Amino acid sequence: MQTPTNITLNKEKTLLTISFDKIDYPLSAEYLRVYSPSAEVVGHGKGQETLQLNKENVTILRIQPTGNYAVILFFSDDHDSGIYSWSHLHKLALNHDKLWHEYLQKLKDAGHTHPQV
Repeated sequence: MQTPTNITLNKEKTLLTISFDKIDYPLSAEYLRVYSPSAEVVGHGKGQETLQLNKENVTILRIQPTGNYAVILFFSDDHDSGIYSWSHLHKLALNHDKLWHEYLQKLKDAGHTHPQV
């Protein structure tokens, strides 16, 4: 399991920077929110995912450590049921560009707008 060496939230609460192996990965609150590992987002099995809409202005209100393996992120849209394990955060960090592009494409395919589409 890859453990982060540092986690910081910017003053505006819109950007969480997580460090793995001395490399900083800035992850937006929106990106973390739409890729929440919660059942509300990913469902209970393949094909049960729920596309998250209108999360452009979401912020992270607080971060709560959970054991030695994860954090819970509390978002401004009242979402707080995702437990972000170190391995999930590492995957999100390493695959940011690909996952973000996939999310924007899903929005476009579903007929939704986004400032980056």
